Amino acid sequence: MKVAIGCDHGGIVLKDSVIKAIVELGYEYVDYGTYDNASVDYPDYAEKVARAIIAGDADKGVLLCGTGIGISIAANKIDGIRCAHVTDNFSAQMSAEHNNAQIIAMGGRITKEEDAYTFTKTFLTTEFAGGRHAMRVDKIMALENK
Repeated sequence: MKVAIGCDHGGIVLKDSVIKAIVELGYEYVDYGTYDNASVDYPDYAEKVARAIIAGDADKGVLLCGTGIGISIAANKIDGIRCAHVTDNFSAQMSAEHNNAQIIAMGGRITKEEDAYTFTKTFLTTEFAGGRHAMRVDKIMALENK
């Protein structure tokens, strides 16, 4: 599995924890930035990660900003993307198992580093349950065409 990572200056504090989780799982990652604490705009990184997934350059993604909210909203503006803002391990699991999310988003100002590590591992190792959830995901995706 290849995982795309993107963050702004508010989320960079979680990046090392996310990378550690990915590497420990034996997965590859592509880091789309940012690489330091200089102020940047989170929509730019949301777009890079989301488009990498749509293009098939990555299978899953992790986005990080100050709260995880803005970057998740931006990612969800890209057709075909389901990005879930997660704040606990259960939401990380359900985003994959029930919603077949391709990306999770977390906040560097609200998420502890050890939690980002755990949420990332949970998200990346949880399989989509399909069944009744597939029908619901199809309905979500159909909203883009209305």
